[in-house]
Parts: sequence; structure tokens; C-alpha cells
Amino acid sequence: MDKLLITGGARLSGEIRVSGSKNAALPILAATLLGTSPVRLSNLPHLNDVTTMISLLRCMGVGVTIDERMCVEIDASSITEYEAPYELVKTMRASILVLGPLLARFGRADVSFPGGCAIGSRPVDIHLRGLEAMGATIEIDGGYIRARAPEGGLRGAHFLMDKVTVGGTENLLMAAVLANGTTVLDNAAKEPEIVDLANCLVAMGAKIKGIGSDRLEVDGVAELNGCSWSVMPDRIEAGTYLVAAAATCGSIKLKDTDADSMEAVLIKLREAGADIELGDDWISLNMHGKRPRAVSLRTAPHPAFPTDMQSQFMAMNAVAEGISQITETIFENRLIQVHELNRMGANIALEGNTALVTGVEKLKAAPVMASDLRASASLVIAGLLAEGETLVDRIYHIDRGYECIEEKMQQLGAKIRRVPG
Repeated sequence: MDKLLITGGARLSGEIRVSGSKNAALPILAATLLGTSPVRLSNLPHLNDVTTMISLLRCMGVGVTIDERMCVEIDASSITEYEAPYELVKTMRASILVLGPLLARFGRADVSFPGGCAIGSRPVDIHLRGLEAMGATIEIDGGYIRARAPEGGLRGAHFLMDKVTVGGTENLLMAAVLANGTTVLDNAAKEPEIVDLANCLVAMGAKIKGIGSDRLEVDGVAELNGCSWSVMPDRIEAGTYLVAAAATCGSIKLKDTDADSMEAVLIKLREAGADIELGDDWISLNMHGKRPRAVSLRTAPHPAFPTDMQSQFMAMNAVAEGISQITETIFENRLIQVHELNRMGANIALEGNTALVTGVEKLKAAPVMASDLRASASLVIAGLLAEGETLVDRIYHIDRGYECIEEKMQQLGAKIRRVPG
């Protein structure tokens, strides 16, 4: 099992390109099941989760071709199976997103309960209750969700989500585009990745109002067609490299990115003392060699501060001037990186879902173990800050969400390399 070996002390500097968004690519890949003609996708990130989703589509009989420019064409007209098997679903929670499209277009879906990061309970009950509101019958059988649409297909419904849920919004939106009549989804999630999915569905022929708001109105259509779509830039990858540069007192420029999707993160980076400039498709950050200031934050659904950036800011706060308070409200186990950071000399006290971080001047290298995708990123940042050589184990978590992380870090001057376990 590969590990990352990081020699700390380098100040990040340079330019890199931001990859396509994993969190947009996965639901958009699932949405290709709705098309009666091929969907052509570009700017897909080269990640294990994306590969897994493509493998899932292929095991259903869906035609997938990749050209020399790494554009992927997906043709769901050849589908022969309507099951997402445990062997694939267990490694990636986003596999649940094929449930809505399969049920809407083909009237049936058998999907194993999903796996993914160990960051707490993420039940799919809202997904299921929303589909039942559209007329579906659902049985839980041997770890599988077995869903069937009524005769004549799903029906439009007015559904209020008890809790803001990104995956639930995506699944129900994809189901609604082919339902008979109008569906209203209230208390819908508003993340930029959902906007990207909705706009892709519109390009395929869907009729959706309220995109980007917490109330989505969908007029069902008889069928969707293919389209060409470029996946949005990954705002979490962009944020991770910006925080890494800020933590190391460096200066970087990110190309092929979208500042509009990152407002909460950029506000906090400026609060930490970063000089940030924005262009149409680029972001630059310069700390002018100064140590960052501690920033307090509280995670919440978009447009508030994203849970996927909490651990990276904690690593920065570990060496920042001052004391900060970080409160996690989305996932109950997402402060899991605290113990590993403290092993490296950080001064972090846990009180329930809040971490109190007292900045220290330097961290010290230690062998550490990744526990989930974003916590892994915080350990990489900590390794860049630490005196000595830090060995990060179980980096398959990192590979699920960061494309070529060691190569991009090397481009910015980091001393980091992948070593066999």
C-alpha cells in the first residue's frame, strides 16, 4: 500500500491547474443513465472514485469510450443490468446516485447500500422517502435497496427534505426530470456541484426552475437526449492548495478555477492575512512570507463554510498566530484528524463537535495515518509544515479526491514523493 513521504520546510510557490470537480463529476456520470443518446463529458478528474463510477456503468452494460483528449462518451442505450453490486458500491458512497436515474428511466433499480469515508452516519432515508413520494415502492433486502416505479412511471410530487442533503437533492432531482407532472423539492441543497448537475440536465432537455436556490421545480419530460458537458473546476482541490500555500507562508496561482464557487473559503483566507487576487478563471494567493493568523469557522451547508475544507484550515491554524475555534455541524466524526495533528506537535483540544486550536510555531514530523479523504489532505499540509520527514499511510483515501497530489505539490516546490508500503 503506497504512502507519501514529505520533508517539511518548503514554502509553496508557483502555478498549477485545478482539476475537474469530483463532487460534480460523480452525479453527472450517474445522470448519463437518463439519456437516450450519448453524453460526452470533458474535464473529468482522473480519480479512483471516477474510475469506480465508470466501472459501475460498464457493469450495467453501458457503453463507455474514452478518446485521446480524455473526453468520455457514455451511451446508456445499451444498458442490460439495473443493479449496482456491493463489490463496487462498498468503496464509494456516490454509487447511490444511480438509484434515481435507473428508477426514473427504466422503472427499476437494485442498489447496494453504499460505503465510502468513515465520517459518521449519512443515512439515505431522505432519498428513499422522496422516491416513495413519487410513487415508488422500496424494499430493503439483504443489504440492497430494491426500488420499483409504479405502472406508467414515477409521478411528480411536492417533497420537503427534513434535512439539507446534497446526495438526496441530486438523486431526487435526477428522478424528477422524467417523472409525470411537476415535482417540487423544498429545502434542497444549493452547492455549486448541484448547480452544475442541474445545468447539465437542462442541456440534456430537462425543465428545471430555481437552480441554485433551495426550491427546485421540475416539469417532467418524456425523455432526455445526449449533450456535451464540461465538468466544473474542483473548488475543494483549489481550496486545499490555497490553504497549503497560506500555511507555508507561500504564494501560488491556480489556473482553470472558479472563484465564485469559493466565496466562504476566500473570505477566511483573507481573514488569515492572505493577499488574494481573482481573474475570470484564476486565483492567486500571496502571504508575503508572513505567518497566517488564526481563523475561527463553523461548517454549514452552502453558501456557508464547507465541511470539506474544515480539516485543511485546522492544519493551517495549528501553526497560525493566535487561538481559533472550529465547529463541525455536518458530520459527527469529521474532527478525526485532531489526534494525528496532535501527534505532530499541534495543540488542539476537542470539546464535542468543536476543536480549540492554539497555534504553535512549528510542527514535528511523525508517522501518521489517513482516516478519510479530507482529513488526509490536512495531514499532507501538516507534513509540509513539520520539521523532518512525515510518512502518511493509507493514502488511498487521498487518491479518491486529489488528482496527482504529489506531482502538483512538487510543481509548487514541495518535497513530497510516493513510496511503496
